[in-house]
Amino acid sequence: MSADEDDRLAALAAYHLVDTPPEEEFDRLVGLASRLFDVPIVLVSLVAGDRQFFKARLGLDVCETGRDVSFCAHAILADEVFVVPDARQDPRFQANDLVLGPPFIRFYAGKPLITPSGRRIGTVCLIDSRPRDDFSAADRHTLTDIAGLVMERMEIRRLIHARIADQARFENIAATSPDAILCLTGDGRVSFWNAAAERLFGYSAAEMVDRDAAILVPDSWRRLYARQLDRLRRGLMPAAGPSIELPVIDRNGKAIPADLSVSTWTEGGAVSIGVIIRDVTERRSSEERLFRLAYVDSLTGLPNRGAWYRRMAEVMAASRPVTLMLLDLAGFKEVNDAFGNPAGDVVLKSAAARLRDICAGTAMMVARLAGDEFVILLAGDDMARASALADRLMAAVSAPHDIAGRPCTVGVRMGIALGPGHGGDPDELLGAAMLALQQAKRAGRNRHVLFEPALRAAATARRALERELRLAFETGQFELYYQPLIACEGRRVVGAEALLRWNHPERGLLTPAAFIDVLAQKPAAAAVGDWVLRTACRQAAVWRASRPDFRIAVNLFEAQFRSGHLLELVREVLAETGLPPQALELEIVETIVLRNDPLTLQLLDDLRALGVGLAFDDYGTGFASLSLLKRFPVTRLKIDRSFIRDITTDAEDAAVVRAVLYLGRSFGMEVIAEGVETEAQLEMLCRHDCHEVQGYLFGRPVPAPVFAESFVTGGVTEAGSPPGRSRQG
Repeated sequence: MSADEDDRLAALAAYHLVDTPPEEEFDRLVGLASRLFDVPIVLVSLVAGDRQFFKARLGLDVCETGRDVSFCAHAILADEVFVVPDARQDPRFQANDLVLGPPFIRFYAGKPLITPSGRRIGTVCLIDSRPRDDFSAADRHTLTDIAGLVMERMEIRRLIHARIADQARFENIAATSPDAILCLTGDGRVSFWNAAAERLFGYSAAEMVDRDAAILVPDSWRRLYARQLDRLRRGLMPAAGPSIELPVIDRNGKAIPADLSVSTWTEGGAVSIGVIIRDVTERRSSEERLFRLAYVDSLTGLPNRGAWYRRMAEVMAASRPVTLMLLDLAGFKEVNDAFGNPAGDVVLKSAAARLRDICAGTAMMVARLAGDEFVILLAGDDMARASALADRLMAAVSAPHDIAGRPCTVGVRMGIALGPGHGGDPDELLGAAMLALQQAKRAGRNRHVLFEPALRAAATARRALERELRLAFETGQFELYYQPLIACEGRRVVGAEALLRWNHPERGLLTPAAFIDVLAQKPAAAAVGDWVLRTACRQAAVWRASRPDFRIAVNLFEAQFRSGHLLELVREVLAETGLPPQALELEIVETIVLRNDPLTLQLLDDLRALGVGLAFDDYGTGFASLSLLKRFPVTRLKIDRSFIRDITTDAEDAAVVRAVLYLGRSFGMEVIAEGVETEAQLEMLCRHDCHEVQGYLFGRPVPAPVFAESFVTGGVTEAGSPPGRSRQG
């Protein structure tokens, strides 16, 4: 064994920590580290001769392992934080028993515990069973702070055990200590005062020896100090007790937060009292910073998700009724898109301040969970009270917010859940509130919804539908049906709209009404949309051999706009199928247009430049303004079927249709009417110069072979099939 290793082990032994039971002051720090870094395992590891002993541990059952498999044995050699992003990819550890077996270490980060003399005796380390490559410089700094707090507590322990009866040796140790050390007689007078005490308090040893130490104690603590001193003198307290944190007073009357360790011994029958005092101002600052990191949202100053969860767990563990109100800001994403993230931060801070002001004295807690989501926690389960508060909150937060002198308005949606009836633990109750919030979102802005069990059943059904949709695409259960597009002039077929159908193995043929809302929100929507586009274009290319003027209309998902490859896909499909660009018309819904962002506009301009037509689907049913028609390169307006149904009997519907036809002519766009089912509807539309119509009057959506037989030439085969399906003849 090397001399350096001998010295290191001697330094470790001086702390008297190896093979001692767990202690709360160390356990609290590993718990804090676990929450800060979101890791399942945190250890305070002391590296002995042939093993590592865990003085504090969270997430691990064993209290020691061999040094030969110890990551910490490597970490103590480093000057800074030692990080292993993925142990399976690291040649030093990929064959390690702790990597191949429990606890299946993938990620490790350790900061050495370094004594004041420079000896490396152990580490504070973080362990995860998942690889992590996102351990930032800020994370390293925070882990270093935690290791510093651990080392401070260990150093206090060393000083306590270094207490000796020999005064000369004690004074030699005290002279080099960075902590203030003083000895008191039984009546509280100072008998020893080291150099560090002079620096901390501003009194010299000559001034303090034989002086009453009570001048160092704040007035509010002096009565307690006198009682404790009497108990120490009479031997009613342990000879060496745990350290305690108390304020002390310096020469100028300034209060200093300090850790005090007190011990007693007897010399010549007289009681002596030793006190080690450490200024913890810096440590308190670090602890406060760590607390804020762990429990305070840095943007709004509200409690964060961790603080909410801790408070919620306390309330529910006590089986007390509670109301959880979860809200988000409608239109917040649009604020970020339009004005930038700094403007969004202004809105979040403004909304947080309004929530805090209104809930002051009413709510147990107002917290920010993440993004634009906030929670309010109320004692009790009085729904009438919660509803009244919800109305006040929505009115306040939806009032305009000031962004650099410009008013900005967001809405509020809120889900409310009552515990413990709607959930027996924080996660379950939050899940109930989330389901209620989703229902509120569907209802529109400035709505609040109380959770009902039916919402949970609907969510379960939705998740099942999501799984079925993934399987449907993978196994080729989707199919395209086609509905004819008819020119009013001559009533001839000029094309078809490709419509998605699902051949469900149990429920039969399903129209989009049964699944499209769920599909549109999943990542698979882009892949399904791409398949629809490719298949429809292949089929249209076949049919154009018989009808050269044939046009195919294809609906797009929003996910295709977000995918970043829509333009290239259209180019590729047109080249692959030989379909002329003017034979393809892409139908876009209002939500895409209302995004009104430069990237979407540029994409539509690029598609239009290819020669592809762009149809605005269901025009007239939403909020799209005339200015958007002017800005976006739309070539066709589709009048929604809801205006066509009563066009011959409802004057308002007829007026809307005439207005859309007028807009089309004014903007140079053609207009097609959906949902035409009667001759009277057709006659009225044609009389007002509608260009094309679509509806059951001419034909329902049918599979490609049936459409070909009825509307093309007969005998034309289907050109495309979903993945996993054979082509139909």
